[in-house]
Amino acid sequence: MFNKILIANRGEIACRVIKTAKQMGIKTVAVFSDADRNALHVQMADEAVNIGPPPANQSYIDIEKVISAVKKSNAQAVHPGYGFLSENAKFAKSLSDIGVTFIGPPENAIESMGDKITSKKIAQEAGVNTVPGYMGVIKDEDEALSISEKIGYPVMIKASAGGGGKGMRIAWNDSEVKEGFQSSKNEAASSFGDDRIFIEKFVTQPRHIEIQVLADTKGNCIYLGERECSIQRRNQKVVEEAPSSFLDEKTRRKMGEQACNLAKAVGYSSAGTVEFIVDKDKNFYFLEMNTRLQVEHPVTELITGIDLVEQMILVATGKPLSITQKDIKLIGWAIESRLYAEDPYRNFLPSIGRLTRYRPPAEIKNKHSIVRNDTGVYEGGEISMYYDPMIAKLCTWAPDRAKAIEQMRIALDRFEVEGIGHNLPFLSAVMDHKKFISGKITTAFIAEEYSEGFNGVDLNDDEITDLAACAAAMNRVAEIRRTKISGRMDNHERRVGDDWVVQIAGKVFLVNVLADTAGANVIFEDETSIRISGDWLPGKKLANMTAGDKNLVIKINKTTGGFRMRTRGADLKVLVRTPRQAELSKHMQEKLPPDTSKMLLCPMPGLLVKIDVELGQEVQAGQPLCTVEAMKMENILRAERKGVVAKINSSVGDSLAVDDIILEFG
Repeated sequence: MFNKILIANRGEIACRVIKTAKQMGIKTVAVFSDADRNALHVQMADEAVNIGPPPANQSYIDIEKVISAVKKSNAQAVHPGYGFLSENAKFAKSLSDIGVTFIGPPENAIESMGDKITSKKIAQEAGVNTVPGYMGVIKDEDEALSISEKIGYPVMIKASAGGGGKGMRIAWNDSEVKEGFQSSKNEAASSFGDDRIFIEKFVTQPRHIEIQVLADTKGNCIYLGERECSIQRRNQKVVEEAPSSFLDEKTRRKMGEQACNLAKAVGYSSAGTVEFIVDKDKNFYFLEMNTRLQVEHPVTELITGIDLVEQMILVATGKPLSITQKDIKLIGWAIESRLYAEDPYRNFLPSIGRLTRYRPPAEIKNKHSIVRNDTGVYEGGEISMYYDPMIAKLCTWAPDRAKAIEQMRIALDRFEVEGIGHNLPFLSAVMDHKKFISGKITTAFIAEEYSEGFNGVDLNDDEITDLAACAAAMNRVAEIRRTKISGRMDNHERRVGDDWVVQIAGKVFLVNVLADTAGANVIFEDETSIRISGDWLPGKKLANMTAGDKNLVIKINKTTGGFRMRTRGADLKVLVRTPRQAELSKHMQEKLPPDTSKMLLCPMPGLLVKIDVELGQEVQAGQPLCTVEAMKMENILRAERKGVVAKINSSVGDSLAVDDIILEFG
């Protein structure tokens, strides 16, 4: 067994590996860039080595610097996590050359499976179903157009060395191929140091289902069931679950057997994932093999009880698998929601800054439910522009899918994040979406159900009424606290009234609040009454409330004249006033936002890498104006309407903040 391992990664996956290593009695070494000097994985490890400046190509994917850290720390083995150097055969060989074990598959398996073109050829030879496409490297834009026309639209443009949605575009016509080809090459070069591109047929109405395999160096290989990863945005997985609600046991077995056949064909050992596209008739096609630990591995661990990181370490020491295919039982249901530093109200554009509040839900584990949060950040820490925007992976387990979803709803409501834009509201919306609940989903779910973007959640009338009642009862508590001014005698305290006007979600409720020591009865104009109780006190940011027989978890911020209430993906401004205040408020003018219709504002922090227009040029709606790179992704900003460029305020190479004015139109 190893005495010390180095984790060649950062963030939540580095923290995840450290946890298992510590349980196994293995010391750990973290590596960090200048931007990650105070990162959580650095704090958790026994030792830490600085490997350079913030950009990944000058630190985390600089093989020489990582190897230097390995030598300096005298680590016996290296776990690469995912991303960065995890699927780099040259890195694995460099470790072998200095007598250090790579906790992952053999170099030849990484090389053959890590290249999507080569892997498809091997998959075909191993009898694995594959998607039609062009197996060679695409030289230029003209060749990409010619190949796309032969395959037939739509097509998928993909980075040969890619993963995680980087360097990937769907093209439905020639113009989208031209635009997507160059962007894919740029992203691939930036993320993987390899700009090779290939093209394959895009399967419509697909489901993304992957098989987890585990193999040792003795020729044994087993599969640990499947993961459904169809909830994706920009080809990046957002929600995963295990097992899939779509597969039957026969299809699961066929996919698992093909996945193992592929692993054996390349002499694979360690944990790996074979990804498939599955159509509506349960026909499945090989996409790629990820020769590493997957981001979504926790859901497999939750339904099998197998620690995949532990198995990877054991296999790396040369030990045979202690479990067989017959030992694998899929128990219950698990769901993973990826929490990203992305603003859903700004089309999910990256957000950076300080986490002024970061309070995940409490982790629990019993026979009825599990809540697990894999994270690499902490309250007060910084979200950098240099790396992937994922903050945490929130996972829940329950005996069945419906209960696992309900556990996730509650856990998302309890997750407090402030200081940056994040996708918690969107994740909550997915959990309550009828199509997701039914399990009838495809990889087009987000594009189809949120085609106009995400604008929050509209609660139903009953939910709004319950929140209005909660707001009225909580406001009374706040008012009583406010009137108890230090130094005043009890008999001089101002009495808090019982009649209030609650304004929420465009509705106005006149209520009477009759409080007692255990809660309050909130009576509406139609004489209906809702009993409210809970643990909220002024200053608390999270309220556990009961409205009648319903349990609510509400994020609360006190505002002037009311509250900001967030629950189930809804973000509501609530005003609670006395009848007299409500009457006078009718005479107040509403402040209008400034007119920015003739400006192109930067929607996210990032680097301006391209300007597509010139001063005085007329542009049409939908025309590309410029490209901003943030968190390893290129974002093309387009004209919303016809206009003429009157002023260019920024230059290529400028670092931009949110709402910086890039262009102005006449």
